[in-house]
Amino acid sequence: MFERLKPVPIDPILGLMNSFREDSRHNKIDLGVGVYQDDSGQTPIMTSVKKAEFQLLEDENTKTYQGMTGDSDYNDRLSSLIFGEDNPILKSGRFCTLQAPGGSGALRVGAEVIARTKSSPAIWVGTPTWANHIPIMEKTGLKINTYPYYDFETHTICFDEMIEALKKIPKDDIVLLHGCCHNPTGADLSSDQWKQVCATAHRNGFIPFIDIAYQGLGNGLEKDAYGIRELASQLPELIVASSCSKNFGLYRERTGAVSFICNDSDQTKIVLSHAMSSARSLYSMPPAHGALLVSSVLGDPKLREEWEIELESVRLRIQLMRDLLCEKLQGNQKGKDFSHIKHQKGMFSFLGISSEEVDTLRAKYGVYMVGSTRINLAGININNIDYLSECILKVI
Repeated sequence: MFERLKPVPIDPILGLMNSFREDSRHNKIDLGVGVYQDDSGQTPIMTSVKKAEFQLLEDENTKTYQGMTGDSDYNDRLSSLIFGEDNPILKSGRFCTLQAPGGSGALRVGAEVIARTKSSPAIWVGTPTWANHIPIMEKTGLKINTYPYYDFETHTICFDEMIEALKKIPKDDIVLLHGCCHNPTGADLSSDQWKQVCATAHRNGFIPFIDIAYQGLGNGLEKDAYGIRELASQLPELIVASSCSKNFGLYRERTGAVSFICNDSDQTKIVLSHAMSSARSLYSMPPAHGALLVSSVLGDPKLREEWEIELESVRLRIQLMRDLLCEKLQGNQKGKDFSHIKHQKGMFSFLGISSEEVDTLRAKYGVYMVGSTRINLAGININNIDYLSECILKVI
């Protein structure tokens, strides 16, 4: 039987990770992997999370299932973090949240529910978008369409083209949007642009599906949630997939959630039943550990304060690396403009060099990035930024 299978091509980012591990050069730099790293190149456990973990070790007295919707305190507290503590939508009966195994699990459950709603549902994704968005959506049978998002020449959002494309999207089609810290571009919608997207959705009747995986790493917890809160306050229907991998550092714990806003409470109950049905056939029950940690941190005023301070330090470190890299690359002899790096948000940006230059950086200098030139700013630190900038200036 298995001899009928053919090898699946290696994911470019995972392949890059393998090549990096096999490279014996001591000064190698990994800008491809999508995880946060501190100045020592480590992905640390947050102190607030570790404290919650110690407390959980003392208090936990069972390992039984929590049910398909997951931990209710986690769902409530994470929803308040994303939508706002006093947001009336949370108590309106039109809102529900289902804990999911990471952001990918949340996206998949959301897509599964969408796929059940009509015969040929379509989802529109921006170009470019996170590499796994399209495969996740395609697995549910959704038709994939695209709209323009990023101008590779100016390194800005091509918003006029984007909004014109959104105006043509049919009623009840789905539009996938990044809540903040756009991956892979780092180019985020402004508050005015979010309002225009919201007005277009309201007028045309398409339904936004927001992926928010980096809340707190762009402009801070509150500002990063602006787009979602604007849409939630104005639209009858909305889907949000969230992840705690980055802002709580819980990568391997697979801690996420999918939230739905519906027209009324009866529809909400039906949607939740379909989300649970989808979860049952995909993974049955979500993992508890990460959700219990997030719930503990958000539910304890002291731990939450400590977590917010830690998260802010992460955000500021990434922004510092953006500022320093831009400063070191600007004024180069070729006159190449790298100023977009400073103004974008979150962990990622496109460096904007040629594929040949990417290959040279990897082969000659041990600097690893994907072929698109997406770089993870969190892979840069005070110990390697001089070497990195020197290498880039040598190849351009």
